[in-house]
Amino acid sequence: MKDEIINRVANSKLITLDLEDYYPEGKRVLFDIKDWLFEGFVLREKDFRQQVLEFNWPDYKDCYVALTCSTDAIIPGWAFMLLSIHLEPYAKKVLIGNLEQLETSIYQDIINALDIAAYKDKPIIIKGCANKPVPQNAYIMLSTKLKPIAKSIMYGEACSSVPLYKNK
Repeated sequence: MKDEIINRVANSKLITLDLEDYYPEGKRVLFDIKDWLFEGFVLREKDFRQQVLEFNWPDYKDCYVALTCSTDAIIPGWAFMLLSIHLEPYAKKVLIGNLEQLETSIYQDIINALDIAAYKDKPIIIKGCANKPVPQNAYIMLSTKLKPIAKSIMYGEACSSVPLYKNK
């Protein structure tokens, strides 16, 4: 009589959280204003405002937008505020920064809104391998949020997880 193979992982109380499951759909866009500046360095208010008025803002419907200036120009704060006001009716989110900062901010909103009550006193594995661009900061934010309530926190896959925290 052969020994039966038992899948202990499937029978365990481990809960796997995959941040990729929370990845929101929507195009990520880096909106660089350097081309709206005189010679790429000087913001002329009248010209800038004219470009804002003539721009096709509906093109950014359902997008996540990171505003930036890739030159060393000094951009007054009101310029980015003006752009965000015009993007607000269309874009899902707007911030000043790069695409990684944008993704981190998106996940910060998601993790802040995450109801973690079901994870109280449970062993949790935060799945590590992602095919979508889940920022490293999202893993830190999630583990920080779970630590006060989780029995334990691990990282990776159930078959090869790295222990991070155990409530004593």
